[in-house]
Amino acid sequence: MPYGNLIAQSVQRFADYDDLDEYECTIEEREEYEPHIDRGVVVFAGVDYEKILREAEKEADIILWDGGNNDLPFYVSDYHIVVADPHRAGHESTYHPGEANVRLADVIVINKVDTADSGAVLSVREAIRNLNPKAITVEAASPIFVADPDSIRGKRVLVDGPTLTHGEMAYGAGVVAAKRFGAGEIVDPHPYAVGSIIVTYNKYPTTGAVLPAMGYGQKQTDELQQTINNTPCDLVLIATPIDLTRLIKINKPTQRVRYELQEIGQPTLRELIEKKFGRKK
Repeated sequence: MPYGNLIAQSVQRFADYDDLDEYECTIEEREEYEPHIDRGVVVFAGVDYEKILREAEKEADIILWDGGNNDLPFYVSDYHIVVADPHRAGHESTYHPGEANVRLADVIVINKVDTADSGAVLSVREAIRNLNPKAITVEAASPIFVADPDSIRGKRVLVDGPTLTHGEMAYGAGVVAAKRFGAGEIVDPHPYAVGSIIVTYNKYPTTGAVLPAMGYGQKQTDELQQTINNTPCDLVLIATPIDLTRLIKINKPTQRVRYELQEIGQPTLRELIEKKFGRKK
């Protein structure tokens, strides 16, 4: 999902953080790429998907297309894995291309079953059965981690996160972490927003007392920094999947919020993928 000079971004290859800096990636691009780089996975991106594919084929046994929340694969895939979010129950059948992806899927992962309402999980299961009864369903939790939970207890925290402007989300993992680890108050950043952050709140009025980590260009990144530093709080919980402190200077303590996939029961994704493609010798 490149933003900027699309001619210069025809084919991009990211293997480390220096590559992100070289291409002057926005916060939104980094949210897509950094988690893969952190796990030692090389990321290809750009706008010429034929060239991207040919370059990736030179150094990979399996190519993973990451749809970035809102896309269909641009290649004919051998195995179509879709993640359904019960915090957004109903979207799997009312949003495009969400419904199309569910219908195409070989495997559907119902994620976050540990924090979603049980009725919402049941609703997603039923929708999957109606849309694609042949799909294999995997259920999973998303346990949340922070480095120092005790530092959150009783504190006034500002929560930021990604995807809060996607799919009508009013909160994310940062809010879940703040409540789980006993924050005294989640500070509403609306009154302290500046520039394009105000515009974002006006465009997405359902956004709760959280700060969308907007950064489509340097000006907006600067306005994100100013909004964070304007907000009176004891701690900033950074729930976006990137190291935001590499890009902006925050004048108060920070903690990163992370979560990992924890599959429940069988089959697991590893078992399904090995069955499909075989274990590499």
